[in-house]
Amino acid sequence: MFDKPTAATGLLLACLALLSPAGAVPASRPLVGSGARPALTPSLRTTYMAAFEQHMMRTYVQAGLVNTGLPVLVFRKAMVGYYHLQQEGAVKSRQSLLTIIDFSRASNQKRLWVIDLAKSRVVFHTLVAHGKNTGEQYAQTFSNREGSEMSSLGFYVTANTYQGKHGLSLKLRGLDPGYNTNAASRAVVVHGADYVSESFIRQHGRLGRSQGCPALPVGQSSAIINTIKSGTVIFANGPTEVAYESDWLSLDPALLAFARSTGLDNG
Repeated sequence: MFDKPTAATGLLLACLALLSPAGAVPASRPLVGSGARPALTPSLRTTYMAAFEQHMMRTYVQAGLVNTGLPVLVFRKAMVGYYHLQQEGAVKSRQSLLTIIDFSRASNQKRLWVIDLAKSRVVFHTLVAHGKNTGEQYAQTFSNREGSEMSSLGFYVTANTYQGKHGLSLKLRGLDPGYNTNAASRAVVVHGADYVSESFIRQHGRLGRSQGCPALPVGQSSAIINTIKSGTVIFANGPTEVAYESDWLSLDPALLAFARSTGLDNG
């Protein structure tokens, strides 16, 4: 199932191994939650890790993400969280969509990706706004506090849609305590907005800003919302200088879910 890595892929994997301790994915810790199982043995961890890294890099390359500005380490973090969420039963294993927002990029750049992991393809790649108190051109300050009008980092699972003042909108469930768990009470939702457009960028040099919602271009918002609604994963990544730690980035649970989904785990 897994091919021998090419020289280029091998070099990338080596770089990932060196960079991981600096903040890509924290060290493995005991499993928790309903999907908990005994900790992986060193031998299994090595086997699963090699297969996971190869699968992650293959998906990254085949989906053409290297040409879209999405850093491979951001994609890797999103993949770890995606599989960990599967392990804990927060998302279904058959759900192959992963949305990534990279707030380390300027707001006049496309920094939202909807990726079909099963087909290794980018479904949408577009603009997305950040909160008005998060920054001007660049997102710099994030908050989980009600009334902050800031964006929030971390992992979300999409919920149901509704018709609001911005038209079709999508509710979000924040899963990172201290970072985004007030999303529902703050009414942080996905919606379309006129200030998220190339014409607004041409006039102002940046996007307009929301009250903390990941607002999308009006012409694409309904299609994106209908694609990612009802239980898909969203990961909002921040600049490297902004502190963010998450239990969802624990590696062992992610490796277990990955091994199960790919048939490596026969137990």
